[in-house]
This record gives sequence, structure tokens and C-alpha cells, in this order.
Amino acid sequence: MPRNVSVPARRTPSPLPFFEHVYENGAMATTDRQATTLALAHALSAAERGLAVIPLSRTKLPALRSPHHDDPEPAGPPCHGECGRFGHGVHDASTDPARIRALFAAAPRATGYGIACGLPPHHLIGVDLDTKTGTDARAALRELALRHLFTIPATVVVLTPSGGRHLWLTGPPDVVVPNSAGRLAPGIDIRGAGGYLVGPGSRTDHGAYAAAPGTAHLPPAPCPPALLRLLLPPPRAHHPTPAPAGGHGQGLVQFVLAAHEGQRNTRLFWAACRAYEDGIGPLLVDPLVAAARTTGLSEREARATIASAARMTAHRS
Repeated sequence: MPRNVSVPARRTPSPLPFFEHVYENGAMATTDRQATTLALAHALSAAERGLAVIPLSRTKLPALRSPHHDDPEPAGPPCHGECGRFGHGVHDASTDPARIRALFAAAPRATGYGIACGLPPHHLIGVDLDTKTGTDARAALRELALRHLFTIPATVVVLTPSGGRHLWLTGPPDVVVPNSAGRLAPGIDIRGAGGYLVGPGSRTDHGAYAAAPGTAHLPPAPCPPALLRLLLPPPRAHHPTPAPAGGHGQGLVQFVLAAHEGQRNTRLFWAACRAYEDGIGPLLVDPLVAAARTTGLSEREARATIASAARMTAHRS
């Protein structure tokens, strides 16, 4: 071999056979196809743990376009998948491996996956501690915990590309936790029913999501009751009028009547909790059921939610 001729070093194979590396302008990146394969593998693994998933694009949005995008304005409620086609966002979420593979096959540019919150068996609640606002969301959560006397248990923690954290908690099966942004404190967002969390292993335009060391094997921990109460929305300011159960009872009924879609169960549960805490729960059951039916809930759903509130308030006393 001639002198002064260097021999290129042998490349070390990737630890994952389907996760190969390519180089663009000297930087390491994965092709979209490889990222999709990896995202599907992670999504299937999450589904094995009972977490319902959907494919996401590099922008963290659902990767499948709505099949109703070009439809005329609907006369009735929006379709949440009743049409049988893909493209309904978090309503497509599934734990069925065959359906998940079909979702990813229909979304060949997906590079990540979302985990639907609020669904059985975990009824996942995501606490998103952001850093982009310039505030210390982790310190704000610690302050809330000290003020309201709760402790965040050991649970799954996902690190975001921006330096934030997602804490995974579980909620009671009959409590609907709504999504919120900055309501608890600046930089703290909540992912509840109808929302989703970006799953660990997902790749986005800003980087990859990964489980914090030592947390990937943990099950999502139950949400502390004191924190759970903070996650339910406060009532609107109102001017109640007299009612058989008193002015406060009428105010709670009006609070339920003012609910929009996506808030109905949450508002009904909150109002029923307040009614039972104030000793007027039994008197207010029928008025609350009637108000809930006006907003679109069935009588069975309404009575189940009120019964849940009665059980929860009984446990606190």
C-alpha cells in the first residue's frame, strides 16, 4: 500500500436496522421514509401499553388531511369519523395494530405520533411544562404544589426539543379534564379530553421527543386529587335568579346551560360537585339533568356524571 494514503474508517452499523443515517450538508438526518418507519414502530409500542395513537407530521399536527376539507359547510355537528374515512385528527386514534398500520400507510410523510388523552384505560392527562414563554413552568408547578398541598408522583416524563417537559398522569374514568393553555400558570398547558401528546420517539422540525432517563418503564401515575380539582374550569360570573333549590342552585343550572360542545360533561360534573358540597345535590339532580339534556347530553350520560360527582364529594368529606 503506498505511503501517506489514509484508509477510511469502517462505518459502525446502526443499532436499529431500519434506522439508517444519511448526511446532508455535513449534518446527520433521517429520511422521511425512515422516520415514518421509526414513528410507526414507536406508535405500535405505545399501543401495546393501551395508548391510542395517530400519525403526526413534522409540524406536530395530524398527518392526515380531513376528508371533509372541501365539503360545504355542514348543517349538523361535525363528523368525528362516522363517515368511516381517516383524517379526523385525534378521533382517528386507536390501539388496534392493523388500524394503526393503515393510518401510517395513508400518511407516508408522518414522522411522529400523537397519543390521545382522556381515553380508556389510562384516561391520560398531559401536563406540558413549556420553556418558550420565557417563564419557569417547572418552578410554577412546584409553587402550585406547595400552595395546594400535592406532590407530583413518579411518572412518565417526555423531554421536548425546546427543553420543555410533558408529565403523564391518569384521571378518573368519569371525570372529563378539558384542554387549557396557561390557565394554571404561564407556561403550563394541559392536554385533556380531545387533545393529544407528542409521543417519545417522534421527530419534528425542531428535533426529537424522548422519554426522560429512568421514566420510560413507569406507568402513568394517578393525578393528585388537589391538582385534579385545579384542572376543572371555574364557573363564569353570573347573576342567578331564585329557583326551587335557591339562587346558588339556579346559578349552577345556568352554568351547565351555557356549556358549548366539548365542555358539557366538564361543566355538569363541576356544577354537581358544588351542589353536593353545598348540601343541595339531591334537590338539584333533576334540574341539572334537564339542563344537560338541553346542551345535547343524554339523560343516561347526565345522571352518570352527576352520580360520579356525588361519589367524589362523598370521599372528600
